[in-house]
Amino acid sequence: MSLAPRLDLRHSQQLVMTPQLRQAIKLLQSSNIEVAAFVEEELERNPLLERDEREPPGPDAGRTTDPLPAAVEAPDAAEAARSDVLPAENAGPLDTEWDNVYDAGTPPMGSGGRADFEDDLSGIEAMAAPEKNLREHLAEQLRLTFSDARDRVIAANFLALVDAAGRLPVDSATVAAALGCEEAVVEAVRRRMQRFDPVGMFCRDLRECLMVQLEERNRYDPAMAALLDNLEMLARRDLKGLQRACGVDAEDMAEMVAELRRLDPKPGASFDAPPAPTLVPDVLMRRGPGDGWIVELNPETLPRVLVNRGFHARAVVGVKSRDEKAWLAERFQTASWLVKSLEQRATTILKVASEIVRRQDGFFRHGIAHLRPLILRDVAEEVGMHESTVSRVTSNKAIATPRGTFELKYFFTTAIAGTAGGDSVSAEAVRHRIKAMVDAETADDILSDDAIVERLRAEGVDIARRTVAKYRDALRIPSSVQRKREKAVPA
Repeated sequence: MSLAPRLDLRHSQQLVMTPQLRQAIKLLQSSNIEVAAFVEEELERNPLLERDEREPPGPDAGRTTDPLPAAVEAPDAAEAARSDVLPAENAGPLDTEWDNVYDAGTPPMGSGGRADFEDDLSGIEAMAAPEKNLREHLAEQLRLTFSDARDRVIAANFLALVDAAGRLPVDSATVAAALGCEEAVVEAVRRRMQRFDPVGMFCRDLRECLMVQLEERNRYDPAMAALLDNLEMLARRDLKGLQRACGVDAEDMAEMVAELRRLDPKPGASFDAPPAPTLVPDVLMRRGPGDGWIVELNPETLPRVLVNRGFHARAVVGVKSRDEKAWLAERFQTASWLVKSLEQRATTILKVASEIVRRQDGFFRHGIAHLRPLILRDVAEEVGMHESTVSRVTSNKAIATPRGTFELKYFFTTAIAGTAGGDSVSAEAVRHRIKAMVDAETADDILSDDAIVERLRAEGVDIARRTVAKYRDALRIPSSVQRKREKAVPA
């Protein structure tokens, strides 16, 4: 064996994930809010980027908005007086006299007028008092309810211990031992605080929370007390057993259950709950000519940036050092890459969304019963992309359709085979059909899982009983035994 050194030449291929490629993939799967935030950061970081303020050309582009063309002679004052429409700002009568127009003059300082004499009241919402959170709301009631310093200290401790749902994780004995006072005094303060708004706060469990709310409504009686003592039977929908435990008939039991449903089991949770964020669609869909569909990107969510090449040309002339030249070249490359990535992202989203609309045409025309089975591979093969790319495109994206706003992932469902070699059916359509069957049940005709399977097979859906049970649990539909107990009591 020779141990002499030698030189070998080897040729190999490998995939290199550059930072630009990783960022492009991240942009593709990000939502419109995340992309807008990223673009804002780049605008602040990169001086060669600028926001495109030009309005996109619309169907009314090129039309004049002047209500009075130049060729039309302006009317005189008599004609303007007889008209029912006020003339435009630049179309007033030529013989109008302005010396007798009332002038209110300059508003005095502090009168509420604007210094620039504009009528814009956009800042009036800033004059409104900010909304209070739950603890501020309770603290204000605390100061108005308790005048004794000792009671205020106890109440302040309860206010610090209460959780977001309104529950107290400790008992009165623990608080009394920590403060060095009698337990009866602490319990009396807690009882008074339970009537704060919202009613039912500072309770230890669900039963006490519901009891306080019923007492506030003057609806707490021995029958209600028995119902609260058997909440686990209510969870099992054992209404017959609850009737025996409470000593009431079916009609009274239905009224008691309806009363409980009107109560708030977590009175503190809804107080500070932020408003649900508005789902802004990335793609817009509407009917087009020829009974077709028009799919377009939402211009409100589409970031529009440009590379300021003029500024770049002037900056290159003034560069003196090599580091400055390298930094400027890197900024120009980053800006160009971002503009190209945003354009490619928009094109990819539009291409995938158009293919989804084409394949789910029956859903948009006739409803969820006509939702077709669809997987990522079907769309990827049609648009010439990889499945992972289609998955990233449909993540965190929504489309506004004539039937509502849906996430793009909603249209991808598994297929359930049809009977006798028939067409396969979407799993989402089958779940919708199961829910419709259960909603149409009567107290005398409760469908079991086997009965639902028989009906679906009669409609051409080859489905197993365990699949029906899985879909029923996903829809939070109780079993046939529990539904029979619940519907045996008239609502």
